[in-house]
Amino acid sequence: MGDQQPTALRRYIYQGDPLLAPPPPELAAILERYRGQPDALITVLEEIQDHYGYLPQQGLQYTAHELGFPLSRVYGVATFYNLFQLSPPGRYVVRICKGTACHVNRSSEILTRVQVQLGIGEDETTPDGLLTLQTVACMGACSLAPVMVINDRTYGRMTPEKACTALAALQAEASGEGTR
Repeated sequence: MGDQQPTALRRYIYQGDPLLAPPPPELAAILERYRGQPDALITVLEEIQDHYGYLPQQGLQYTAHELGFPLSRVYGVATFYNLFQLSPPGRYVVRICKGTACHVNRSSEILTRVQVQLGIGEDETTPDGLLTLQTVACMGACSLAPVMVINDRTYGRMTPEKACTALAALQAEASGEGTR
């Protein structure tokens, strides 16, 4: 025991509470509208996501702090409902329908091919931030099954090949924009 050197103590420097600073004005405006309304948490989160495109971690922390919710409750609601995104989506959000009409018309094969082509899984974004891949229960376009939607554009009667061609064209277009 005498030959062991004493373990150095780690020093932790207190950085202060980041929530002591007021929230950004746009977030403060959203939170102020719902102060004192404990049943409005989902609405608050929807508005924050509408503003930022996702739910930033600090936005959730401010929501808990400013509205008096435990942070665990805010995160519980944000992670329970699949409409909420905790990370920024890609520039293009690719949604593949898994509804009954699409399923029987091989949408799972389309999903598999798209995952391979993009190198990502469901609810992931490509490393370049260009594409986010999601699945949905139903697009409501059953007569066009199987369906893939990229942002607001619907592609009907898809095949794995057509889906890959559409995504390759989108990627080529996006890379061409970067070289201008």
